[in-house]
Amino acid sequence: MVLEENECDSVFEPQITEEHVETLFGNVHCVMTGTPKANRPVILTFHDVGLNHKTCFETLFNHVDMQEILRNLTICHVEAPGQHEGAKTLPTAYTYPSMDQLSETLPAVLKHFGLRSVIGLGVGAGAYILAQFALNHPDMVDGLLLININPNSEGIMDSVANKITEWTHTLPDTVISHLFGKDEIQNNHDLIATYRHHITTTMNQSNVIQFFRSYNSRNALEVERPVPGGNINVRTLKCTTLLVVGDNSPVVEAVVDCNSKLNPTKTTLLKMADCGGLPQVDQPGKVTEALKYFIQGMGYLSSASMTRLRSRTTSSSSISSFDGSRSREKRGRSHTDVSMDSISNSNVEHSISKSTEVAY
Repeated sequence: MVLEENECDSVFEPQITEEHVETLFGNVHCVMTGTPKANRPVILTFHDVGLNHKTCFETLFNHVDMQEILRNLTICHVEAPGQHEGAKTLPTAYTYPSMDQLSETLPAVLKHFGLRSVIGLGVGAGAYILAQFALNHPDMVDGLLLININPNSEGIMDSVANKITEWTHTLPDTVISHLFGKDEIQNNHDLIATYRHHITTTMNQSNVIQFFRSYNSRNALEVERPVPGGNINVRTLKCTTLLVVGDNSPVVEAVVDCNSKLNPTKTTLLKMADCGGLPQVDQPGKVTEALKYFIQGMGYLSSASMTRLRSRTTSSSSISSFDGSRSREKRGRSHTDVSMDSISNSNVEHSISKSTEVAY
């Protein structure tokens, strides 16, 4: 579909509906933006600990360049039990779901709304949940954009540190340390104050603690990097996947580790320069750009609409070839500087000989 210029410039206001969807592991709050189209997947989002769909994704979806996506694809925001704005305290008898169980709430969401497949967009705990969902239900997931994913379980020392933190820190402080890097906490006082206010005033503290404990008790994602000539049936993500992390994020090493465990022909790592713990908040324009090229690579955005995006892009990233010989020559490098065009091409052709790390 080719969009007319004046259509692209007008403000698109899709219909918004809210529902609580009953699942085997409790009710999840869902916000649907737009009307699902039969021949296109829905973008399904899942938030991080201490956030809801507004505080996690509103800055991103309110960005001017997101209009193109909103015109073409429906958005379904999913919020974990008790994590939506104004949620009541969960009953004492309610056992909070594990991360694996939370991932199993999503088939019920798709069934409830009559959705065939989704493009997952998750942050932190939400990224882990969507990855687990894609591993267990690969036919329901067309692609994944995972921000700040940590595929590993908490070690013994981490568990002990978390317990001490619970005893010595307030919940907002603990969540802030999870979401943001030390530099941001020390220097970006306005941002930290804004999110501390969100956590304190819009979230049910008791419910957040339960979600946080569930996340800290997660199992390691059971994924294995396919090796040429090895077992072709290894457990890994089958869909095209874009990993995103800010270079000042507290989970940089975990995201890089996740990249090393995934299928090198389907995975791209986007490490964003001068970016903090929440790239979709810190640099929403660049995340929108990455998401657009990612979706275009799957064939759901026209090249005509992308032309207008490229004309507004101020990125100075250089384009590098992704042919096999160049990939082998750069194997020893920690970064490969490419433009978002190259990310799109890698998703279309699946011709990268190793996982691509993009410094942006």
